[in-house]
Amino acid sequence: MNNRTKVAIFGGSFDPIHYGHVALAGELLSRGLASEVWFMVTPQNPHKQGCVLSDEQLRLQMVQLAVQGKPGMVACDFEFGLPRPSYTLNTLTALAAAYPEKEFSLLIGADNWEKFDRWYKGDEILARHNVIVYPRGNEAEPMLPNGVQWLPAKLHDVSSTMVRAAVSAGGDISGFVSPAVAAFITEQNMYKDEK
Repeated sequence: MNNRTKVAIFGGSFDPIHYGHVALAGELLSRGLASEVWFMVTPQNPHKQGCVLSDEQLRLQMVQLAVQGKPGMVACDFEFGLPRPSYTLNTLTALAAAYPEKEFSLLIGADNWEKFDRWYKGDEILARHNVIVYPRGNEAEPMLPNGVQWLPAKLHDVSSTMVRAAVSAGGDISGFVSPAVAAFITEQNMYKDEK
């Protein structure tokens, strides 16, 4: 009998975290696909080399603010202590060693699933962990192998890029991020010089 707590790892830059991220985690929890969703703030994404990210501590603080008071949602800085760039297999292996009482799955977008064969040792990830795939647009559910599930979530029409652009243009971001995150972005004077 497997009594380990099911944890879905939702990795991302979260620069910044927005309502879409939180809604997706809520959908996963409400469907019982995991008991917890850990928002894994990535210090350096190997698929986004050359991309300049905001300070990792600021991004972590925004995730903490966004998930505050939301049962089952956890802000996670586990990758901050791992070698960079952050390869998902290495992260999952280290998590399994650090938390043997938990069973980790991976939550990724359909865009990443399409290129999963190019991920570092993606076949090992599939052999050891369940993968949950969510739509990034209006794509239909693809043919998925065993151990890979489709999460038919309704997506919010928002991206971190849109939020940064809105801040840079002096626009209103209240429809994109929580009030606490919006206040933090203002306090820290973030995204003012986005091109």
